[in-house]
Amino acid sequence: MNARERMLGKLRAAAPAQTASEVPGAAAAIDVLDARIDAHYAGQRPDAAARIDALETALRASRADVWRATAAEWPALLASKLAAHGVKRLLLDKAASEGAALAGALPADMESLPFAGPLEAWKGELFRTVDAGFTVARSGIAATGTLILAPDAGTPRTVSLVPPLHIALVYADTLHATLHDAARAEHWAGGMPSNLVLASGPSKTSDIQQTLAFGAHGPRWMWVVIVTERNKP
Repeated sequence: MNARERMLGKLRAAAPAQTASEVPGAAAAIDVLDARIDAHYAGQRPDAAARIDALETALRASRADVWRATAAEWPALLASKLAAHGVKRLLLDKAASEGAALAGALPADMESLPFAGPLEAWKGELFRTVDAGFTVARSGIAATGTLILAPDAGTPRTVSLVPPLHIALVYADTLHATLHDAARAEHWAGGMPSNLVLASGPSKTSDIQQTLAFGAHGPRWMWVVIVTERNKP
């Protein structure tokens, strides 16, 4: 028997005979603990307006640019900001309603293009010529200024990671006060999505001298539009 097999044997021998769910009273104890945690956070849940303010404050502290707009206003607002920034090629998913709305508001000399996977086939073009990527956040965490992104086939992780400018849209009515509230409201305990991305600002890093640099490992700029009012049906 070699060292690896001996180590595995010790680990198997030390493994508990019962799982937590099989131990008498364990489920009840977990429920009590969960209730205590929820009670702790219950006093830290600001109202809707305060959540918007907190999200914006935290994002700005992380060097993100933030604007507020209604559902009717944001496409034109973003189109104007993109033109002023000099964006020529914008990565977005026109199959989504938000992507289609933004594409329709862009000036004629600005190209909107879909994610043309597989990545290996157009990686060079993507890294060299795409100026910005547009995503729609699943939700947000007000306390930390964090956007929760759920990448899919139309908007994979690459859209928020590779272009130098990441633009994210988040609806105010999806904002959670804390990470705890997000996990409970979105039922992560019952089956957390396999691919969530938490974004809170442009990419930043520092060297041994603690000199802060932006864009070394991701977007140099991050723009966030908080949609304060949805279109009425």
